Amino acid sequence: MKLYVKYMVSLRCRLMVKQELQKLGLHYTNIELGLVETQEKLTEKQKEQLKSNLAVSGLELLDDKKSILIDKIKNTIINMIHYSEEVPKVNYSDFISEKLGYDYTYLSNLFSEVKGITIQHFIIKHKIEKAKELILYDELNLTEISYRLHYSSVAHLSNQFKKITGHSPSYFKKTGKKRSKNLENL
Repeated sequence: MKLYVKYMVSLRCRLMVKQELQKLGLHYTNIELGLVETQEKLTEKQKEQLKSNLAVSGLELLDDKKSILIDKIKNTIINMIHYSEEVPKVNYSDFISEKLGYDYTYLSNLFSEVKGITIQHFIIKHKIEKAKELILYDELNLTEISYRLHYSSVAHLSNQFKKITGHSPSYFKKTGKKRSKNLENL
């Protein structure tokens, strides 16, 4: 049986879901971000218990098809940007459409209607979060970061970075290092 879990976006969340399944004596065959496959079909009582147990941890068991699809879109984007080392060989809209098996226009309209922002804006926000993380790690230069995050140039990355954060990547790098040094001195 497939179950869809909202807000399940990290390895820590996966561990919480595993623990909740074990508490209920349920066996899983697969746990991915946002998706759990169980060996057995859950009774309504088990489903309600799992739903309330997950809610305590800030997770939500999804029931309706629109919510499930929105969560699949979000998890596809999060996996693509935060957990994949490869740059997609096609543009993001084609990648998402192929991955989910729906027309991109339909996905885009649904996402905008439900979330109040476009898929493109959601992607940009996550790309900038990943850029911030990579800048603070200080292992890649801006050219390498822009390539890794599928930007056409460093200028394109810098413009979007400034639009989202209000600061240039170099300013962010300077202030980020200062903050981490201040934290080390605590």
